[in-house]
Amino acid sequence: MSAATLTNVHSRVRELAPGFVVSLIVAAAATFLSEHYGAPVMLFALLLGMALNFLAADGQCKAGIEFTARSVLRIGVALLGMRITLEQIAGLGWKPLALVVTLVVVTILVSVVAAKALGFKHIFGMLTGGATAICGASAALALAAALPNDPQKERATLFTVLGVSALSTLAMILYPMIANWANLSPQEAGVFLGATIHDVAQVVGAGYSMSPETGDTATLVKLMRVAMLVPVIIVAAMITRLQGADPTGKRPPLLPLFAVGFVILACVNSTGWVPPLVQGGVNELSRWCLVVAISALGMKTQLKELAAVGIRPILLMVGETVFLVVLALLLLHWGS
Repeated sequence: MSAATLTNVHSRVRELAPGFVVSLIVAAAATFLSEHYGAPVMLFALLLGMALNFLAADGQCKAGIEFTARSVLRIGVALLGMRITLEQIAGLGWKPLALVVTLVVVTILVSVVAAKALGFKHIFGMLTGGATAICGASAALALAAALPNDPQKERATLFTVLGVSALSTLAMILYPMIANWANLSPQEAGVFLGATIHDVAQVVGAGYSMSPETGDTATLVKLMRVAMLVPVIIVAAMITRLQGADPTGKRPPLLPLFAVGFVILACVNSTGWVPPLVQGGVNELSRWCLVVAISALGMKTQLKELAAVGIRPILLMVGETVFLVVLALLLLHWGS
């Protein structure tokens, strides 16, 4: 490596380090609070980041915060592939797979239509619908990384993460009650919880609070929803390419690199050659990347901007969540 290249790398690291370190500190604080108070770590990271939004203004931290919110986010999404294997998905049979695909496709389509009806851009419908239908905050961040730049995209992403984290916490408490009320069997309850609760952690919490069998099934169904990230990202990229939605004139790649990384890691994990220690380490690294990235995204926003969105986005996300629950119960009843 030449001296000039080393100098450039050193200069770039010095430029990015302050913002990245600040994001890392916020993520560590959010993790500590989450572990001690039980609320979603993404919610704490977002709120703490927003409290420090002055750091993202012109200054030493700005470049590093921008880098963390964009590049570290994509690394975290790619590493999510290590959570799933093809064998896990095949082991559940075709009915849960058909149910998950139907729920994801229908919920996102309904969300886009509802968003347009409420006066929002289709991007907001994709973000909220994807977050509700797939895997909560992780899906919102993944879709935001795949969609083209838009003046409203970051605010929409932050609002989606905030809303889906709050709804996911409520779901973890309420949905086991709904499963009991509907007299679902342990496996049916697992399918219901895994197919409707937004975030992985809340699915695990709700499932194992009912029974080990329900928890195992809920986790696998949830991972099937995580696997839907890739086709949804591809479709979102295709739509935005066709519409030329990026005001800068750049067209997003049909299959972003982080989506390719997700698929490769899922395939590698499916071989069974990955030691549990490595698998656990990659999953933990993925979680940290996403928490650090959402901390940076929080620092890039102003609370008054979120307060200005009004009641319509809240109604949209609550409506999507209720729609997903009702549709899941109907499909379970129809398929039984």
